[in-house]
Amino acid sequence: MMVAKKIWFGVAVLVALATVMAPSSTAAQSSNCAQTVNVQAGDTLSSIAWRTLGNAGAYDRIVAATNAVAASDSTFPTIVSADRLSIGWKLCIPARGAQPAALAAPATAAMPTAANSPAPATAPETENEGGIVEIAPFDGEALTIDYLRRQKFPDQQLVIRQTLTPGANYDRYIASYQSEGLRIDGLLTVPHGEKPASGWPVIIFNHGYIPPAVYRSTERYVAYVDGFARNGYIVFRPDYRGHAFSEGEARGAYGYPDYTIDVLNATAALKNYPDADPNRIGMWGHSMGGYITLRAMVTDPDIKAGVIWAGVVANYPDLLTRWRRSNNTLAPAISNQARRWRVQLQEQYGTPEENPEFYASISANSYLADLSGPIQLHHGTADASVPYEFSTTLLEQLQAAGRPGELFTYRNDDHNISQGFNEAMVRSIAFFDEHVKNRR
Repeated sequence: MMVAKKIWFGVAVLVALATVMAPSSTAAQSSNCAQTVNVQAGDTLSSIAWRTLGNAGAYDRIVAATNAVAASDSTFPTIVSADRLSIGWKLCIPARGAQPAALAAPATAAMPTAANSPAPATAPETENEGGIVEIAPFDGEALTIDYLRRQKFPDQQLVIRQTLTPGANYDRYIASYQSEGLRIDGLLTVPHGEKPASGWPVIIFNHGYIPPAVYRSTERYVAYVDGFARNGYIVFRPDYRGHAFSEGEARGAYGYPDYTIDVLNATAALKNYPDADPNRIGMWGHSMGGYITLRAMVTDPDIKAGVIWAGVVANYPDLLTRWRRSNNTLAPAISNQARRWRVQLQEQYGTPEENPEFYASISANSYLADLSGPIQLHHGTADASVPYEFSTTLLEQLQAAGRPGELFTYRNDDHNISQGFNEAMVRSIAFFDEHVKNRR
């Protein structure tokens, strides 16, 4: 049995970083620019954002700042699409703490294209409990693990809806499938090269909370998907219902089973995808996506391994009592609307002390003995969105259940593991290689 708690610090290199651009010798033409840079061969907006702002997901701030300055200074371009840059363009880099201006035109996410493009950073929003909205009568019974296990996840096919610009060594598509009668879209990557006889290994990629109204299939988590896709995996990132062009209402993860059902139906569809190996499927989740991953792995025995970053992996009693903003800023402020599932649960089923059996029935932590495979956890100690203790407690629960798991801790790192991104990716890929790609 593999059960280990690992605390690692320092920096490991996932990919070689592109050459750092020096600021233009020309002073910025606007106070909105902390510096200017000129686009060089192999650059993407994500890589420029990482080098200048320390966050690949902040590319939209560069777009906004450049377009704002371009309105009065013709030496700056107007960026219409973040996928299209020209060598020599002068870009406006805002100060790290500056608030971005409104975008002058919609921009799609830049995909790393050069073999040496960096893979750090992230753009997910801070977790705010899944954007709960009241749309249908609340039914806490639908949160139970037994309810998930009673659902049917029928054989079905992925449908390719759109072909996107390819990545470094893989093709990219928007593909769709069915979930409870709804069409759910997702970002699909398929490796280049000779397909293994059994098909490519698969990673189902469960993203964290992003406001559904602003969510886009090709934005956020760009470097994450790229890291897995470059290493010989089919990656499928479902757009949960109500996100982007997926049908249905985005009711949230913690008060409804919807997103977990969408992910389990995505897994069923990938099992039938002609290029995929149905016996080599892993699952990755960040934040809210970690909650979904844990629930999926106690439901579907075909998920061979799971990796969870900064996961909402506590049981429901702890979600009710320990997920609050405190003097230590363990969790974000929670809106009245997002609190609603907490109120509904306790109005209908009492408190955890009054009804421990019910709260055990809706917590995946109560079913860890049934996990379909080993779990690797990653968490920063300075996470201000999801308590670090959620991961340490889950590791203890895995040990008590006799299930394999390990935890990597990133000292003073944030919810997105921004400082330790490279080493966390190296460890995640190695874990999937061992338990999914190379499993016997």
